[in-house]
Amino acid sequence: MHVKNSNTLKESSPFIRVGILTWLRMHKAGNIILVFGTLQVVAIIFSLIFPENFRYVSKSNMQVLFRAIPPLGIIALGVNLLMISGEFDLSVGSNFTLTALIMAKLFNNDVSLFAAFFAALLLGAFIGGFNGYIVVKSRVPSFIITLGTMWFWRGMILVVSKAASESFLPGGFFEKLFTISIGPMQVQFLWLIAIVMFTWVLLERHKLGNHFFAVGGNKQAAGALGINPNRVKIIAFIITGVFTAFAGIISTTRVHSISPIQGEGLELQAIAACVIGGTALMGGHGTVLGAFLGAALLYTIQDFLLLLRAPGFYLRMFVGIVIVVAAILNQILRKE
Repeated sequence: MHVKNSNTLKESSPFIRVGILTWLRMHKAGNIILVFGTLQVVAIIFSLIFPENFRYVSKSNMQVLFRAIPPLGIIALGVNLLMISGEFDLSVGSNFTLTALIMAKLFNNDVSLFAAFFAALLLGAFIGGFNGYIVVKSRVPSFIITLGTMWFWRGMILVVSKAASESFLPGGFFEKLFTISIGPMQVQFLWLIAIVMFTWVLLERHKLGNHFFAVGGNKQAAGALGINPNRVKIIAFIITGVFTAFAGIISTTRVHSISPIQGEGLELQAIAACVIGGTALMGGHGTVLGAFLGAALLYTIQDFLLLLRAPGFYLRMFVGIVIVVAAILNQILRKE
C-alpha cells in the first residue's frame, strides 16, 4: 500500500502549510468566519456553564434562530449581489411587505394560491427592475432613487392594506413547504441554504458573477471589455427584488399574517449584514458566505441580548457601531 510522506501531506494541506489563522486571513470571508466561529464557541461554553441562565443551545432557542435568520439572510444575498455591482436598494423592506401583502390579498379574494405566489414573485421582479431601470437611465445614485421608491411603495402598502394587517392561512402542502420542521430546524432554513448555493454558483462559477464584480470594481473598464454595465445592474436589481419577495412570502406563511410595518428596517439590516460580511460599500468585492454569516451574526447578537434580558434597542446601537467598524476594517484590509 502506497503511503504519502510527510512532505507531501504538508504540501497538500493549506491548514498545515500556512496555519488556520493565515488561511482565514487569505480567505475572502475569513474575517467573518473567524468572528462568527469565535462567537459560537463562546456562546456554547457559556450555555454549558450557565445552562439555566443562558440557554443558547436549547432546542427552543435553536428553533427561534433557524426561523429568524432565513428572511434577512435571503434578502442579504440579493443585496450582496447588488452591492458587489456598485449599487444599493433601500426599497427592499417595502418590497418585502408589499409583495407578501398582494399575495395574501389575492388568496383571500379566491385567487389560486400558486397564482398568488407567482404574482408576488413577479411583482418583486418588477419593483427591482423598475428601480434598476430608473437608476441606469437617470444616472442618479441608487441610494437616492431607491430612497424615493422606498417611500412610494410604503405609501402603496398603506393604500392596499388600509393600514390594517392581512391574514394569510394557506394550509395544506403550500404551508408545509415553508414551515415544516426537521428537528429544531424549520424548512425555511433549508430554503436559505439552497439560495446560498444558487447564489454562490451564480457569483463564483458563472460569467454573470464575473460581470457583477467587473462592473462594481470599474464600470468603464468593464464596458471596454464588452460588458453592458446597465444590463448587469438591472439584472442585479431584479434578482434582489425576487429574493426579497420570496423572503416576504416565506415569512408571511410562517406567521400567518402581514402587517403594513412588518418590513421596516430590513433594508438597513441587509446592508449591515453585507458590510459585516466583508462586502465593499463602493462595489467590486464581496462573498456569498460573508453575507450569509453577516445575517446570521446579527440575529445571533440579538439572541444574546434576549437571553441576557438586555433592552431590545441595544441591537440597533450594535448594528450602527458594527457598520462603521466593519467598513473601516474592510477598507484597511483591502489596502493591505
